[in-house]
Amino acid sequence: MPNSSFRNITAASDSFERVGLWKLPALIQQNNFVHKSLSEWAFNIAVGCSHACRFCYVPSAATIKQAPTLRMYGVSDPDEEWGDYVLIRRWDEKKFMSSLNAAERLPQNRLKRDGNRAVIYCSTTDPYQVIHHPHPQRQRELAEAARHIVVRSLELIRDYSSLNVRILTRSPLARLDFDLFRSFGPRLVFGMSLPTTRNDLSKIYEPKAPAPSQRLTTLQAAKDAGLYVYVAVAPTYPECDETDLRQTLAAVRDIDPITIFHEPINIRAENVERIKRTAVKTGIALDTRVFETRETWQHYAINSLVTVSRLAADLGLSDRLHLWPDKSLGSRACVSRMPNPSAFQQWLEQCWNRVSEWPPAAVSGSAR
Repeated sequence: MPNSSFRNITAASDSFERVGLWKLPALIQQNNFVHKSLSEWAFNIAVGCSHACRFCYVPSAATIKQAPTLRMYGVSDPDEEWGDYVLIRRWDEKKFMSSLNAAERLPQNRLKRDGNRAVIYCSTTDPYQVIHHPHPQRQRELAEAARHIVVRSLELIRDYSSLNVRILTRSPLARLDFDLFRSFGPRLVFGMSLPTTRNDLSKIYEPKAPAPSQRLTTLQAAKDAGLYVYVAVAPTYPECDETDLRQTLAAVRDIDPITIFHEPINIRAENVERIKRTAVKTGIALDTRVFETRETWQHYAINSLVTVSRLAADLGLSDRLHLWPDKSLGSRACVSRMPNPSAFQQWLEQCWNRVSEWPPAAVSGSAR
């Protein structure tokens, strides 16, 4: 467990750093997932994320609301500067336990039907990201603070509730806690985002995240360690052609995950420009035409979902494939353009109403 430096950093340090401590504690809170079947609650250890994924929805949908406070930390544009700031939430065990008990007592009739009564680590950041700080001692303190939050909160969920846990990360650092994960038995599932197996392509869209090859190795290690594993082949990119998608799904099949999620990329115009600038530096040509209009993106998204579905059938993965069609695909204009609107609408509803797999022996009742 963290040493005295952790106690020092949580007790003191009110300085405002772009990589430092956030003013509020980490709590279990109900999330706003719709049609994802990931979890009922989320536990986020930080504001910001060091992976700097260019497609991330968080800075525009969530972090932007904290813009006034972030300005105190030297962040003038939470979206543009995404990946440059990481503010670890403070640990307050009493408040955490209060949020845990509230989640444990939430009546069944107030739970989402597809939430699996689970807490996701994390929905707006990564629980195992590397903390970068120019001063080594400060970096160690912040890393210890982040690790303490993850480890201690998991221990409390395991020992004082019957909630399930879904880990979602891009980082091989998660290996540090495989023994802790295993102690949950079927109450915990471990997953990683793996949009592609191409390290070069990932470097454009996820410039500071660990390479896909590292994630694959980590997923296999998790499977070998006896963990229940899932994979988010999401969000895939326009450059992920059929060959790349087949290669990714084949690699995923070898891990034997309980669920494979898939979603095509959906980003805003300003992020497209940022991605293009990064691609120019690497010499990789991008297919940005799909983002020119809503209709061109919808055509691309549907084609991606259909292609992945077909490839999954070829590879014997259909029973565990969970597609995430964007809600805009259900718009009247989009549905009306389909050759068979009624069948297309029915297909969307099937995807949206799907409940993701969970190990059958997991505790699903109320407090013990």
